[in-house]
Amino acid sequence: MTEIIQQKTADFFKREGAVSYAGDHLLIDFWGAKNLDKLDVMEKAFREAIVAAGATLLHIHLHHFSPTGGISGVAVLAESHISVHSWPEKNYAAFDIFMCGNAEPRLAIPILQQAFSPQETKVTELKRGVDTGN
Repeated sequence: MTEIIQQKTADFFKREGAVSYAGDHLLIDFWGAKNLDKLDVMEKAFREAIVAAGATLLHIHLHHFSPTGGISGVAVLAESHISVHSWPEKNYAAFDIFMCGNAEPRLAIPILQQAFSPQETKVTELKRGVDTGN
């Protein structure tokens, strides 16, 4: 179980055992995905993923590229961000989710999978800001 540490600076670090760190960072690759050129689907998926993860939305900005229809954008969160860059012509999307505090970024993955129906999903997980005691 991950414990949250509130520091005097009001930053929310997580703790797993003896390890204290800033937050969880997920790099998610979708291959064979659909709807990667649909702004409305992307925004709805971001909003639902944010709710599922227990995060706080501050702002969403999505940009639609022509002529391929790819989307690049970010949801700025109180807990950090969710971002995307899609290549619909390749049926590929790169998502980046970084969250601190009580937010659980892994809970966003099934929401994104439901919206974009990837044939293959690759997730790389990192712990950011690991406190090494320096």
